[in-house]
Amino acid sequence: MKINKTNVARLLDKAKVAYQLVPYEVDENDLSATHVADQLGENVAQVFKTLVLHGDKSGYFVCVIPGADEVDLKKAAKVSGNKSCEMIPVKELLPLTGYIRGGCSPIGMKKHFPTYIHHTAGQFDHIYVSAGQRGLQIRIAPEDLIREARAEVADVIREI
Repeated sequence: MKINKTNVARLLDKAKVAYQLVPYEVDENDLSATHVADQLGENVAQVFKTLVLHGDKSGYFVCVIPGADEVDLKKAAKVSGNKSCEMIPVKELLPLTGYIRGGCSPIGMKKHFPTYIHHTAGQFDHIYVSAGQRGLQIRIAPEDLIREARAEVADVIREI
């Protein structure tokens, strides 16, 4: 099966970063990272989702967190230098990032935003993030993703 290169893949090629494009079956009714992990046969802790937030001081920023977790808005605000923050409405995602819900990647957004990746990424030799479209993930070493997304490692998830 031929997989078309996404903008994310082209950017990683240009930077000479090793990665693998991994297709999965999309369920329009379930765009969760848990569903993606099930489709890939991978641990959901290795399948990261990309969330875009808006802070009261810094403006937009990105959190990349394990698939089954939820962002902690207080922690996210603190690491990003804000007093408060909130998830952006889904309708703002495409015009702001160039990506749709379920296909948002921390690499290759229309503009670079401060990016925070959860520290558990470093526990794995590879993790998965969206390749920039639904139905396609990128398998990548966490340190390569951190470098290419110009991300800061932080604790931004809600403790259960």
